[in-house]
Amino acid sequence: MLYQIVVGILGFYLVYCGFLFLLQRHILFPRYQIPAPPDGTPLPPGLEKIRLETVSGKIEAWFIPPASGRGNQRAPAVIFGHGNGELIDFWPRELYPLARMGLGVLLVEYPGYGRSGGHPSQKSIGRAFVSAYDWLAARPDVDPDRIVFFGRSLGGGAVCDLSRRRPSAAMILMSAFTSVKAFAVRFLAPPVLIRDPFDNLDAVRSYRGPVLVIHGRYDEVIPYAHGSRLLQAASRGKMISYDCGHNDCPPDWGAFWQAVAAFLRENGIL
Repeated sequence: MLYQIVVGILGFYLVYCGFLFLLQRHILFPRYQIPAPPDGTPLPPGLEKIRLETVSGKIEAWFIPPASGRGNQRAPAVIFGHGNGELIDFWPRELYPLARMGLGVLLVEYPGYGRSGGHPSQKSIGRAFVSAYDWLAARPDVDPDRIVFFGRSLGGGAVCDLSRRRPSAAMILMSAFTSVKAFAVRFLAPPVLIRDPFDNLDAVRSYRGPVLVIHGRYDEVIPYAHGSRLLQAASRGKMISYDCGHNDCPPDWGAFWQAVAAFLRENGIL
């Protein structure tokens, strides 16, 4: 009887792990649950809509040019990756302060999200961001030596993955995780089942540029300990902590952008 119970529990667990293996991308990339942005949402002046060709399909990206004219000077730029429950449509107004600082801003959509083709995975997102980087670095008005990677939540995984493939002047990780494998325990599953690990901790450990880590002390989605470990792994790290959770971080956008501007000035990007 005991043998049958053990075998039954083990069989149920194996079936559960099989379902989790098959369905995990619907959990990590909940693209079908994201509400469409309202029509007529105002966009920053001069915003360019781009279609990037990748083997995964056509990927949409939006470029916000620096707000002030720079003559013949090349401007620094930021590549931004958003959270897994968002679209690039949600971010232009929030990121426009970067344009006012004098940076170009490139928002890259994930494959299968919004109006982009393909299906989301670490590999397809990596291809999209490499294509976006190459497009940005080739612009005559962008300084390729002053490109900054900026990722929020899942976007931290996208830009950390990009840091292994392309150079950057600095990296900003906002509410980012150490690795997707760190969440396997929540689902009582072995980490080996994770198909898209996004090992940010290892990427930061091998990154030689300055890293700004931003995290809420009460983050209920990605615990604060993840941000602390990313800071410890960085060779040139700095951390800003806020009394907030995951989706209300930062609590004061004005103070946040002042801190970001100071970080960019300290490292010669502004």
